[in-house]
Amino acid sequence: MGIGGIGMSAFARLLAARGLRVSGCDAQSSELTAQLTSEGILVAQHHDAAHITAQPYGRVDVLVASEAVPKDHPEVLAALAAGVRVQPRMSLLDELLSAGPSIGVIGTHGKTTTTSMIAIAMQGAGLDPAAFVGGIVPEFGSNARVGAGPFVAEVDESDRAFALLGCETAVFTNAEDDHVGGNIATYWNTVEEQHAGFARFVSQSRRVLACADWPGLEELTGGAPEQLTYGQAQGADYRAVNVRPDPDGTAFTVTWQGQELGEARVGLPGTHNVLNALAALAVTHLYGGNFEAAATALAAFRGPGRRWQHIGTARGEAGGALVVDDYAHNATKVAAAVQAARQTGRRVRVVFQPHRYLRTQQSWPRLADALMDADEVLLLDIAAASEDPIEGIHATLISGRMTDNGHGGVTYMPDRAEVVRYVRESAQPADIIVTMGAGDVWKLAREVVALDSAEVSA
Repeated sequence: MGIGGIGMSAFARLLAARGLRVSGCDAQSSELTAQLTSEGILVAQHHDAAHITAQPYGRVDVLVASEAVPKDHPEVLAALAAGVRVQPRMSLLDELLSAGPSIGVIGTHGKTTTTSMIAIAMQGAGLDPAAFVGGIVPEFGSNARVGAGPFVAEVDESDRAFALLGCETAVFTNAEDDHVGGNIATYWNTVEEQHAGFARFVSQSRRVLACADWPGLEELTGGAPEQLTYGQAQGADYRAVNVRPDPDGTAFTVTWQGQELGEARVGLPGTHNVLNALAALAVTHLYGGNFEAAATALAAFRGPGRRWQHIGTARGEAGGALVVDDYAHNATKVAAAVQAARQTGRRVRVVFQPHRYLRTQQSWPRLADALMDADEVLLLDIAAASEDPIEGIHATLISGRMTDNGHGGVTYMPDRAEVVRYVRESAQPADIIVTMGAGDVWKLAREVVALDSAEVSA
C-alpha cells in the first residue's frame, strides 16, 4: 500500500529483483508509479479491498503497509479476514537488514545523502552493495540498487518502529528534535523518547560509526559492542584533515587512527557533505573496499535528487544564475544549505517554503536565524502536509524576525507565479538561487529554468 512513496517503491524494486511477485496501489498516479509499471511491477490506482478479495494481480500472501495506515482501513481488514499476513514496512526493512551484512544509516540529518554516498563509494571500490535510499540516486536511476551485498539502508526515525531494528554497522550522523510531537501517528512524543530510540537501534547493532563532531552522540552509543567515530574532531577514528573548500566542493585528506588513507573530494559544497563523504569512505574501508577507487567514485557524485540538485540556469534578462534545489526544511539543514551556497562565492538567493504548521510553530525563530546569512530570502506560505492550520502560525513570523534582526532582503511572497517572474527577471550571472523545503517548492526551480521536471538532469 502506498507503493508510489519513496520508501515503498524502493521495497517493491528490491523484492521484485529477488524474484518475488510484487504489486501495489497508491491514491494517485505519479512519475514513480509510472516507472514501477515500466519495470514490470503492477500498480493500481486508489486503495480498494478488492485488491485482496478479487485478487486482480493474483494471490496475495503478504500485504505491506506503513504504520501510518489505519488498522481499520478496508484493505487491511480484507487482508486480515482472508488470512493474509499484514506486515509493517519497518518489519520488512528489519528482514532485509538481518539477511546478511548490513549498514543502517540513522540520524536526524543527512541520511539520504550519506546512504547514497556509501552505496556509490562501495560500488566504486569494487563491492556490490544493495541499497535502499529515501531519494533518487542518479547513478542508479532509482531509489534502490540491487546487489549481492552488503545491504545499505536509510533508516528513518520519523517512524517509531525503527527503534525495534538493528544492523551490522549503524552509521549515526546526528540527533536533533525533528519528527517530534503533533498528531502524526508515527512521530515521537518527546525528543528524549526519540533519542532513546536511536540508542536502542545502536545497542541492537554489532557496531556503531558515529559522528564525533556532533555533541551528545557519545551518550547514545554506549550500548554498541564496538564503537567507532568519524569527523574533523581530534581523536576521531576516521578524520577529515587539511580540508580545502572551493566553489564547487571540498578536497580533504582522510586518516584512520592517525594513519593517512589518502586524498578525497566531495563535489558538493558544505562541511556537512565532507562529513557525509567521510562516513561513506569509512564504511567502505571497514568492508575492505579499495580507498582510492571509492574516493574517485565519490568525487564524481553530485548528490541524490532534491539534495543540492543542480536544476539549470535561470534565463532572466541578464541570465546565467545557477538554480539549485534542496530538501532543507529544518533549521540545521537550512543553515547547512545556506553555508553551502555561500561556499560557491555567489550572491545567495533563497526561496524557502516552511514545512508543516507544527514544525514551524516549534522552530520558526531558529529557521529565521538559519536564513540570516542568505543575501535575499523569498518566503512562501507554509506547506501544510495534511496538517490543520495552527492559529497565529504563519510564514511571516520568520520574515518578521529576520527583519527585526536587521536583514534587509527578506520578502513574504505567497504568489508563486510572482516568485517565478521576479526571480527570472532579476537573475544575475553571479547569483545562486536555491529553492528549499520539503514541500513542493521544487516545482518553482523547474519553472524558473523553464524546463519540464522530466527533463531536469540530476
